[in-house]
This record gives sequence, C-alpha cells and structure tokens, in this order.
Amino acid sequence: MIALVDYGAGNLRSVQNALDTLEVESSIAVSPHELAGADAIIFPGVGAAAPAMAALRARGMDRALLDAIGRGTPFLGICLGLQLLFDRSDEDGAACLGVLAGTVERLSTKEKLPHVGWNTIDGVARHPVLDGLEGEAMYFTHSYVVVPKDRSLIAGQTTHGLPFVSAVAVDGMVGVQFHPERSGAAGLNLLQNFIEFANVAQADHSLS
Repeated sequence: MIALVDYGAGNLRSVQNALDTLEVESSIAVSPHELAGADAIIFPGVGAAAPAMAALRARGMDRALLDAIGRGTPFLGICLGLQLLFDRSDEDGAACLGVLAGTVERLSTKEKLPHVGWNTIDGVARHPVLDGLEGEAMYFTHSYVVVPKDRSLIAGQTTHGLPFVSAVAVDGMVGVQFHPERSGAAGLNLLQNFIEFANVAQADHSLS
C-alpha cells in the first residue's frame, strides 16, 4: 500500500488520481500508524513550510515520517514534499524535517517568479525512479528551491534564468521540485518507476 501524506493541504487527490490511472492502490494517511504500515510513501506538497510542519507536528506525523525514512521505506517527495526534507526554509524561517542537510531558498533569478509551467530536467543521475527522465518536460509551480550541502544528492537540474536543483536522490528517498501528477505521460512514467522501485524494495525486505 502506498500512503499519501495528508498535512491538511496539498494536491492529494491529483496524485491519487494519477495512481488510479496506473491501477495502483493508495490511501491517504492522516495518522502515524498509517505511515508505519505503508510499503511506500508519497508526500505531495503545495503551500509553505511553516504551516505544513505545524500540521505534521500536531498529528505526530513528523516523527512517523522520520521513522519510516530511517527504516528505508521508499519515499517520494513532491515540490514542498521535497523541500521539507531539508533543515530550514527561508520562505518563512521554518525548521523542516532535517533528513537532508541544506536549506530552501528563493530562486535568485531575473526571470518571473513563481516559476510556473513546463521545463526540462537535465543532468539526471542514475536512479531507478528517475530512469528515462533526462530531457523530459515536467510541470513546475514554485519560487523556492533546495540547496543541498552534499552536492552528490543532486539527481537533476532545471534552468529558469539559472540552474536550480529539480531532483534529489539517495538510497530509497527521492524528491522532485516538479509535479509528476500534472506532467502527463512523463510524470506517469516517473510514478510508475517509483511503484516498481517500491515493489522491488518490499520483495528484498521480505527475503531478508
């Protein structure tokens, strides 16, 4: 079962509809227990870091997410779901989950912000979830971007006046700044890659 993290906002239904298209069962997780029992987690994200983190903490979901990621549960963070993996967001000064070292900063570009619309993913690192992503156009809507301290985490970049990190990957954890659920066939391919990756991880866990 794929759990979709509910923090009181976000495009949960859009992601669930995309998974329905792929004939993949999912559930909306509103409690730590539901995350603890998940085979994989998708964190769909829109909005700002401070209210999202406040909602997670109020439900005990912040600790549940950290525990699940620590156990190696496959995780896909989308937009804000990527940004909350880092230490702190400059958008509102919020302390985030701190899974990955780094900050979330306003994109320093002369181009119009928010960055809204289609843009390509370049320099994609090898990871099963990101397979076939190089050069694909995905849908973005954001003004802030992640700045990892460890550059080896960077799995893809996009240019909007200047390059920014549009994907990170480490072990079972992947985060993307774009919205695969709004990115047509290419976005569905990414979600299918994540599902297959999660299935392999679950099979390996069962054998261990």
